[in-house]
Amino acid sequence: MNSHPIDRRQFLRGIGVTLALPCLESVAMADVPRSRRLVCVGNHLGFYPGNFFPKTTGRNYIATPTLEPLEEHRDDLTVYSNLDHGLNGGHNAVQGFLTSIKKEEASGFPDKNISLDQLAAEHVGSLTRFPSINTGIVNGTDMCWTRAGVHVPPVNNPATLFRGLFVNSPANEREVERTRLKYRGSVLDALRDSATALNRTLNAADRNKLDQYLTSVRDVERRLQMSREWLNRPKPKAPIDEVLDEERQHVDEVALFYDLMALALQTDSTRVATLETGMGFRTSELDLDSYHGISHHGKAPGRIDQLKVVETFLTAKLSGFMDRLKEAQIFDETLIVFGSGMSDGSSHSNRNLPVLLAGGGLQHQGHLACPTEQHKRVPLSNLWLSVLQWFGSEVDRFGRSTGTFSPMEIG
Repeated sequence: MNSHPIDRRQFLRGIGVTLALPCLESVAMADVPRSRRLVCVGNHLGFYPGNFFPKTTGRNYIATPTLEPLEEHRDDLTVYSNLDHGLNGGHNAVQGFLTSIKKEEASGFPDKNISLDQLAAEHVGSLTRFPSINTGIVNGTDMCWTRAGVHVPPVNNPATLFRGLFVNSPANEREVERTRLKYRGSVLDALRDSATALNRTLNAADRNKLDQYLTSVRDVERRLQMSREWLNRPKPKAPIDEVLDEERQHVDEVALFYDLMALALQTDSTRVATLETGMGFRTSELDLDSYHGISHHGKAPGRIDQLKVVETFLTAKLSGFMDRLKEAQIFDETLIVFGSGMSDGSSHSNRNLPVLLAGGGLQHQGHLACPTEQHKRVPLSNLWLSVLQWFGSEVDRFGRSTGTFSPMEIG
C-alpha cells in the first residue's frame, strides 16, 4: 500500500482548542475515521462559583476545590467562564442548559427547543441500536428535548439500562413488538395523509400549527424506523455481571451509570449519552444536609464546605469515567460536556454557567475566560454549535447561537 504525505495538524475552528491528528499510514486509513461520541452531564443545582472557576486563565491555572479531582486529566479538559444563554428563571431555566431555549419559548424557534444531545442523536440515526441513551439520578433536571419539543425522560434504574443494552428479548416478545410497530406505522401513515388533505383548506396560522404537529409525527416515524431496523439484531455480550433490580444509594448509582454509559459507548450501542443529577439527589449518603438546602448557602462557610463535598464527589466520578474511556481507548473520540443550567444555587442565577469540555482529541486550553462586557458576551449556544460541528452534524445554527465559538471572541 502506497503512503501519501498529509498535513498532520488540523485546527478545530470554533471551540478555541486545537485538534491534533496522529500520523496516518496511508490515505486509506484517513478515509475511515473513527466514530465520534458525545456525552453530556448536567447537575440541576449548579456548582458554587467560588469553588468551580479558577482565578487565572490558561493551562497553568491553580485548580479550585471542585476541579481538584480532575487534576490527572488537566491536559484533557477546558473550563469556560462567562458563558450562558441569557436566560432567567432559576430552577425553571435549568431545562435550557443543552437547548438555550425554555420550553415556553420553543414555538418561536425553527427547531423548537431541541437539545444538544438529541440533535447529535439525529445525526447518528440508526447507525447504532440507540441513537441516544439518557440516564438520571432522580428526575428534575429536564435536560433533554426532542425536535418536537417533547421532554426525554431519563432512565433512573441501572438494571433497566443494563437489560436494554445487553439482554435480548425472547422471540415472542419481539414478535409482539413488531406487530405494535407495524400498527403504529399504519396509524402515522393515516394521520399524515389526513393532514396533507387538511392543509389545503387552512389559513397561514393554522398551517403553522399543523406543521408543528407534523414535525412531531415525523419524529415518531423516524424512531419507529430505527426500532424496526434493530429489532432482530442480537445485542452485544455483557462484559460485566448482570446489574440486578435492588435498592441502591444515589451515590452508588452515579458510578454505576457512568460504568454503563462507558460500556454503551465502547460496544457502539450508542454514540450519544447523557447523565442528569436531579434536585432530589440524596446527599445524606455523604453525611450532608439536604442538597437543595445547602445550595441556598447564603455564603455561610459551613454550607459552602458541605457543597464542596458533594461537588467534588460529582467531579471525582467524572474523573473515573474519563479513566474508563481512556482504558477503552475511546477517550480521544469522545467529547464530554459537563456543567449546569444554574450557576449559584443560592441566588438561583442562570448566568455565568459552570461549563467544561473534556476529551474529543482536542489540545485543551485549561481555563478560557470569555468577555464580560455585555456587547461582547458570547452565547453558550455558540459553543454547543461548535460541539455539533465537531460531532459531524452539518448545522449552521443552534438555539440562540450567533455563530460558532470563535477564538477571536476571547482574544
